[in-house]
Amino acid sequence: MPSFDVLLAFIVTTALFSVLPGPSMLYAAARTMAGGRQAGLMAALGLHLGAYVHVAAAAAGLSVLFHAVPIVYAGVKLAGALYLIWLGITLFRARQSTDAGTTGATRSASQAFAQSVTVEVLNPKTALFFLAFLPQFVDGAAAFPLWLQFAILGTVANVLFGFVDVVIVMLAAVIIGRLKRSSGVQRLMRRVGGAILVGMGVHLALQRG
Repeated sequence: MPSFDVLLAFIVTTALFSVLPGPSMLYAAARTMAGGRQAGLMAALGLHLGAYVHVAAAAAGLSVLFHAVPIVYAGVKLAGALYLIWLGITLFRARQSTDAGTTGATRSASQAFAQSVTVEVLNPKTALFFLAFLPQFVDGAAAFPLWLQFAILGTVANVLFGFVDVVIVMLAAVIIGRLKRSSGVQRLMRRVGGAILVGMGVHLALQRG
C-alpha cells in the first residue's frame, strides 16, 4: 500500500470531494422528497452498491474503455440520462395511493433501491472519477498489486461518499418532516423530486465529456 502520508492525503482529499454539492447528493435528496426517509436511505444504499461496479472496473482497468472508445461513453451516458428522466416522470405522475400505508412505503423503498443501483451503474461520470482520481494515490513499488490498491482506495472513497449521502437524506427528511404532512404537500414533494431527476437527466444528456 502507499505510505501513511499518501493514504492520509487520499482520505482528506476524498472527504473534501465528498462534501462538495454533487449529483449524488441532489439525487438522494430528490428521492427523499419523493418517497420519504426510508426511500431516501435505500436510494443512498443503491448508489453506494452501484458504485462498486465502477470500483471493480477501475481495478480491472475497464474504465479506460471510456477514454479509448468515446462512443461507448456516450452510449452509457445517454442510457443513464434517459433512465433518470424516466424515473423523474414516474415520480412526478405517481398517485398518492402508491405511497399509502406500510406496504406502499416498503414498495417505494425497494423500488428506490433497485432504481438507484441502476442509476449509478449507468453513470459514466463515476467511472471516470475513479479512473482519474485513484491513480494519483497508487504506488507501483508497493507490496500490494495495483488492482488491489485500486480496490481498497475505491472502497474507502465510496464509503465516504455514501456516508455523506446518508447525512443528506437525514437532513432532507428532517426538513420535510417539519412541513405539514398533508396529501397536497406530499404530492408537491413527489413532483419537485421528480422534476429534479428530470433536470439531472437532461443535464447529463447535454453535458460534454
